[in-house]
Amino acid sequence: MGPFKDIGVEKSGLVALVEIRRPPNNFFDIELIREIASAFEAFDEDADCRALVLASQGKAFCAGANFGDGSALDREGRRPGEPSPGVAHLYLEGNRLFRTKKPIIAAIQGAAVGGGLGLAMVADFRVTCPEARYCANFTRLGFHPGFGLTVTLPAVIGPTKAALMFYTSRRISGTEAHAMGLADVLVPQDQVRVAAMALANEIAENAPLGLLATRATIGAISPTGCAGRPNTNSASKHACVRPTISRKA
Repeated sequence: MGPFKDIGVEKSGLVALVEIRRPPNNFFDIELIREIASAFEAFDEDADCRALVLASQGKAFCAGANFGDGSALDREGRRPGEPSPGVAHLYLEGNRLFRTKKPIIAAIQGAAVGGGLGLAMVADFRVTCPEARYCANFTRLGFHPGFGLTVTLPAVIGPTKAALMFYTSRRISGTEAHAMGLADVLVPQDQVRVAAMALANEIAENAPLGLLATRATIGAISPTGCAGRPNTNSASKHACVRPTISRKA
């Protein structure tokens, strides 16, 4: 596995930790998403791994893509000079994350903004703290939500609450996120990762075949198995990939 430039990977017992290492804001690009996906796929093939924790260094979980300076990503998830969207497109690369077979717990200790919120929604469960902030700020930036959020977010918190987040681009605190079902566990900030690992270990105690089969079934009938391309002006360009169930399971 690896070597990786922007993530750290370690395994403790039956649980694997994948840590984003781009502090303080952990902005993402194609390479970061590719590294996370590659780590997830490797752990999918590891029979001694039953659950994954996605965490990050710094003050933010993932503050989205960096649109700030000349080296930043554009609205299609590319850096200046990169080719037009194709197989290496940022959100097509992100589709790999939604194909992960093992349960994922995200440790959200800070901001999960834009595509960073989309990354948080890849997880089955989110452990958070009052200081965390969640924001789907795509409409404020002037384009359609990406990373499958128009599917994953309504599936978790309902269409009305999701629409409110999309239409207003407002920031939601960790406490509010927990109350509305966007986060599943609320703990003090310094306990977020510990609580995420504890939940992962609780899940990992179960029989692996039953766990994988149940997750595959839930993913196959739920829109939370979807990933989307970022869109600048049209919802019709939204893409969705659903996991399939192996009849041999």
